[in-house]
Amino acid sequence: MIGFSPISATIGGALIGAAAGLLWIVNGRIAGISSIFGSALSGRLDDVRWRLLFLVGLPLGAALGLAFAPRLISDASAAMPSLGIGRYELAASGLLVGVGTALARGCTSGHGVCGLARLSARSIVAVLVFMLSAIATVYVVRHGL
Repeated sequence: MIGFSPISATIGGALIGAAAGLLWIVNGRIAGISSIFGSALSGRLDDVRWRLLFLVGLPLGAALGLAFAPRLISDASAAMPSLGIGRYELAASGLLVGVGTALARGCTSGHGVCGLARLSARSIVAVLVFMLSAIATVYVVRHGL
């Protein structure tokens, strides 16, 4: 399967929402990946275990999905546009994403999935900034400004 599929997108969204809700109900934690990752690197030892298990579960869940339902997993590599940038530009881009995540006190998944569900004003502003930045970036890249 190549590209967007409403079925796989719906199933994926439902699973992400279920995982975020389950983490909140069972553990009382918000499923913001950047904060889980950042705290796993610098957190208390007793708090690190669930964070590492959560992070390991992300690629493991994708691998299980690919093993048991490969038709529902999109071939993301075929749908990805060519960026046309080198490794240094890619590394700088990743660094800027990290800085933006730190400034926004969360990433798109944390603000978009969990923050919006909680009607957090900070998350609503963050998601609006993320989306407007993405729209502006695509416009600039496609129109060569």
